[in-house]
Amino acid sequence: MESIPLSYVSQYGYCPRRAGLMLLEQAWAENEYTASGRVQHGRVHEARVQRRGEMLLLLDYPVASEALGLSGKCDCVEATPQEGGVSLPWEEGRYALYPVEYKHGVVREEHEYYLQLCAQALCLEEMLGGRIERGALFFADAHRRAEIALDEALRGQVRDTALALQALLESQRVPGA
Repeated sequence: MESIPLSYVSQYGYCPRRAGLMLLEQAWAENEYTASGRVQHGRVHEARVQRRGEMLLLLDYPVASEALGLSGKCDCVEATPQEGGVSLPWEEGRYALYPVEYKHGVVREEHEYYLQLCAQALCLEEMLGGRIERGALFFADAHRRAEIALDEALRGQVRDTALALQALLESQRVPGA
């Protein structure tokens, strides 16, 4: 199974045709909104690990899931010491993980963002073990977070989307408008 960029989960959730054009034909045109978002997003990727007291911020953290056929990077994973949490390969102790996906603009409910965040959590779970119950979307312009529950329904939708992306890749056919 070929690995598909994790961000395509969000693209497919928004529009399967758009995801197909991007995945199969590398069609992408930057506009003022995507350029602004890229600049804001770039600020996240300036360091790998930051310490804030006992919390670790894992920035631009690479993740992958063989089961889902996805790979990419988490903008930020907050790792808080917790007995019974997961082990980090370079750090002593155990940690609870909390992925945070950065988004451009104001706070808004867009289901495709939830899918992307949940896909990140599933990748982290496969790589490091444990279970991640919640994550957050951080909206840069509003400087606010929206916490998202990573429930079974959302996890199932991510798995279905990953399968649909793999099928799209295998068929080499862009969905119709």
